[in-house]
Amino acid sequence: MSQPPTPTLEYQTPPPPRWRLRDDMAYILPMGVFLAFTWAGGQWPNLYPASYVAKTIVVAILLALLWRHYTRIAWSHAGLGVIVGVIGIVQWVGMEKLLLAGGEWTSWTRMSAEPFEPTEFFTSTTVMWSFILFRWAGATLLVPVMEELFWRDFVWRTIIAPNDFKLAQVGEFDWKAFLIVPAIFAMVHVQWLTAIVWGLLIAWLLVRTKSLGACIIAHAVTNFLLGAYVLITREWYFW
Repeated sequence: MSQPPTPTLEYQTPPPPRWRLRDDMAYILPMGVFLAFTWAGGQWPNLYPASYVAKTIVVAILLALLWRHYTRIAWSHAGLGVIVGVIGIVQWVGMEKLLLAGGEWTSWTRMSAEPFEPTEFFTSTTVMWSFILFRWAGATLLVPVMEELFWRDFVWRTIIAPNDFKLAQVGEFDWKAFLIVPAIFAMVHVQWLTAIVWGLLIAWLLVRTKSLGACIIAHAVTNFLLGAYVLITREWYFW
């Protein structure tokens, strides 16, 4: 009896692996885009309103698209976050007022930057208030999420575990992270010395609660109250 023919095996080239965004880049990309638009608005003041609106929209889209890459946010200790946020606005305005009162002796505590004054830039009151409300909402709702994910989640844990930031826990205490993160955080703020002190306050909150959500709430409360203070006093250099 003849043997059945041996089946021919067809070898197929395996499909190439799908490109995947690294988790660390998911944190870096929104911050990089935000800083790029901020730099553009500083270089060309006439583009400041457009750059602010653009960066807010683009960063919001990026955060939504990349959300699955981020650490799950714990929203515990919300009340303490609110308290720290209120303390933060008192510290920010109070400390900056004291430094401004020092005149030339304390001028080194601020980077040189001309404040953007909407009342002088816009000719239409409607457009002006639309931008102000948009900026206030962006500073309250978007910036705290983006910055806390980047500074207090990604950078903090990367300092503790440089090879893989996920090996460090959220809010894990480390002196290097506790001191370095506020210092780097201050580099992207005009009032850098005031920002260092505020950053140390939030660092304490993070270590105390292990809650990224509490830090986001504190950041949002401070930014919201700072916006309210600016609108009441018209002291635009705080913005």
